[in-house]
Amino acid sequence: MNVFSKNSIYYNRFLLFSFLFCLNQSLYAQVIKENIEQLKNAPLIKEAMSDDTSGAPKFLVYPTLAFTPETKWEFGLVNLWLFHAKRNYQNRLNEVNTFTFYTQQRQYGIWVDHAIYSDKNDWFFLGRGRFQYFPIKYYGIGTDAPSQYQVVSNANLQIRERVLRKVKENFYIGLEFDHHRIFDVSFDAPSNYDFPLGAGGSANTALGVGLVYDDRKNVLNVRNGMFAELAYLQYSSAFSSQYNFSSLQYDARIFRPGFSKNQVIAIQSNGMLNLGSVPFNQLALMGGESMMRGYYLGRFRDKAMINLQAEYRFLPLPFSKSLGAAVFASMGNVAPSVQTIDASQTKFAAGLGLRYLVFKAKDIYVRTDLAFTREGSGFYLYIGEAF
Repeated sequence: MNVFSKNSIYYNRFLLFSFLFCLNQSLYAQVIKENIEQLKNAPLIKEAMSDDTSGAPKFLVYPTLAFTPETKWEFGLVNLWLFHAKRNYQNRLNEVNTFTFYTQQRQYGIWVDHAIYSDKNDWFFLGRGRFQYFPIKYYGIGTDAPSQYQVVSNANLQIRERVLRKVKENFYIGLEFDHHRIFDVSFDAPSNYDFPLGAGGSANTALGVGLVYDDRKNVLNVRNGMFAELAYLQYSSAFSSQYNFSSLQYDARIFRPGFSKNQVIAIQSNGMLNLGSVPFNQLALMGGESMMRGYYLGRFRDKAMINLQAEYRFLPLPFSKSLGAAVFASMGNVAPSVQTIDASQTKFAAGLGLRYLVFKAKDIYVRTDLAFTREGSGFYLYIGEAF
């Protein structure tokens, strides 16, 4: 069946969504413009986002507003510290980002992310920390997971750290540490429900090795560059891990100029392969605000996953200095193993979005995306591009 034939319900929904989306974006852009102008004129923000090349540390504190299918409306506060090693502007820009949030779904938490380079960029410390109370929708495991879901209340802690040494320009190799703990887990399900592994909570720790290539200059809006990471992690009782399993993960992104000025072609592929006894919260999760937009994060999950997406960006549009746009499409699949991936079960998503330039000096945009899948749609509002 052609879901976008002129007489189909999906076609009519698409027209309605497109109309409402465009109407919403025009109103949204005007409101954002008025508020951003006030925000940019604050002394702290003007200084932090200036073109100063002294290498002096800069601090930025600002509120955030986001919307995703997982959280509905999300209200947050960001503390951003930007600095160069030894205050030398020739060293790469270091970022330490602390983000606290509360959502319409009564989820809350604190995230800490950092990307720190030493003098002469010889060492690279890349990591993240998450502590959050985040009830989720659990649909089951596999590509045939039903549309019905169970609400899973839980609190979780995640710590991921990479210590990498430069072996060649932009290329790093080193050790990785990963710790996941999920606790206070409660399934809103009957006692005879087929509970997954780890339903009672678990704590798992891994050590591993990682390879990273990164020549991006502005991670929030890459116009020309490449990022690639390959990691192997071993979760073991020797590291006080409750479950024993291994995880191989990759993420590759390439960005190139488009067909004319201010246009960008962005392509990303990522995947995960887990072997062993993997708890449900550490399976490969499809969906979210970055890859396979339009699907709820974890709508499909399994031990193996592979995704591919492409995006064409207009930053900004030819007739505007501040308003941009993007179109994107993605495909993905999950399975118990790489060998059992069924191409006929591949999921597809596509969408379009508007961008609004909020910090000209740093080339940073607010993005709003509307994504469509065979199961519905998703709306996303964030600072910075999806990848």
